[in-house]
Amino acid sequence: MARIAGVTLPSEKRVEIGLTYIYGIGRSKAIKILEEARVDRNKKVKDLTEEEINKIRQIIEKREKVEGELRKEVAQNIKRLIDIGCYRGLRHKRNLPVRGQRTRTNARTRKGPRGQRIKKLKEKKA
Repeated sequence: MARIAGVTLPSEKRVEIGLTYIYGIGRSKAIKILEEARVDRNKKVKDLTEEEINKIRQIIEKREKVEGELRKEVAQNIKRLIDIGCYRGLRHKRNLPVRGQRTRTNARTRKGPRGQRIKKLKEKKA
C-alpha cells in the first residue's frame, strides 16, 4: 500500500496510472517522474519496493506542486480574478462557463438543472 502526497495509490493498478490519482499529476507527468526515478511504468503499485516509493515521493516533493498546495493556488487565482472584477472573474462569480462556451443551449453542468418553469408548463398541458 503506497502512500504518496497524502494519497493512497490503488495497489492493483500500474504505477503510471496509480500516480494520476494524485491531484496535479496526469499521465505525461507520471511518465516523466517514473523515468527520472528509473521505475518500470508497467509495474503494479503493490510490487513497488520501499526504495522505489521513496524515490518517487522525493521527486514529487522536490519538483511538483500537488494536492493541497496546488488546490490552494488555484483557489487563490480564481479569488484574484473575482476581486479585480475582470470578465473571467464575473463568470466564476455567476457560476457560468468561463472559457467562451455558449450558454443558450448546453452548459447544464455549470448552470445546474433547468428551472421549475418547464415542469409547470408540462403539467398544464396534461
